[in-house]
Amino acid sequence: MKEVHELTSIKMIEDFLENHNLSFLFVSRPDCSVCHAVLPKLRTLLDDYPLIHLGHIDASKVEEVAEKFLIFTVPIMILIIDGKEYIREDRFVRFEQLEEKLDQIYNLYNN
Repeated sequence: MKEVHELTSIKMIEDFLENHNLSFLFVSRPDCSVCHAVLPKLRTLLDDYPLIHLGHIDASKVEEVAEKFLIFTVPIMILIIDGKEYIREDRFVRFEQLEEKLDQIYNLYNN
């Protein structure tokens, strides 16, 4: 499974995005059952994309994340490439569609 970087402050999030050209942020809350089900599936999916780095943010500990990324619900997944948002998925994710989007963007980025 893909390694998860725990990001516990806005500064850590900013540094993570600055240090990784391909970043995937997963924002959750401890009391979110959907979040607990989605994260392992996301980690398995991202194994196929070695250049993408996965960061996890607990929105109950880093409340400013909601304002910074305009988050209204959890879980939310955001693919950021070179500081720009390319994919945003929230709540109930269709992993087949997410994988298609990732394939397209990842292949364009690597060519």
